[in-house]
Amino acid sequence: MIIAIIIGCKTNSSNGVSNKLNITFEPKSNSNVSGSGVFTEKKGQVTFTANFKGLKPGIHAIHIHEKSDCTAADGGSAGGHWNPTFKKHGKLGEGEAHKGDIGNFTTDKFGNGTITITTSEWCIGCGDETKDILEKGLIVHQGPDDYVTQPSGNSGARVACSAIIK
Repeated sequence: MIIAIIIGCKTNSSNGVSNKLNITFEPKSNSNVSGSGVFTEKKGQVTFTANFKGLKPGIHAIHIHEKSDCTAADGGSAGGHWNPTFKKHGKLGEGEAHKGDIGNFTTDKFGNGTITITTSEWCIGCGDETKDILEKGLIVHQGPDDYVTQPSGNSGARVACSAIIK
């Protein structure tokens, strides 16, 4: 048993993964959207990958929001975009942006879509209020983010929500 624990720890540290968190999306605003995702932190970089189904074909925005609360039928309980550094809305990694401004992804003709992003702007459970994504919410929107309209990108209704919690 002890050998298995040592091997497990050694395996985890040898690939550099310091944190991993799986999440599940639930439908909001009378949608049929579902999905799952994973956050993985490795060497100061967090990679987020998610897969969705049940969306309308086209472009959809996804953002990290202030609260890990998905109880409201319209997803409004997750609050506004996570913006601990008080920046203008934009696109993460390109000029000024909220820490929660992830961006857009495209779905196919069947409403299936995938997004992957890697950033050093986030951490998982590090305690830094300007980087820590724990206890936040993830919202998928009905439409695309225009990266200009303040404060939220004019991306439409909240059609899926997930809490970012351990």
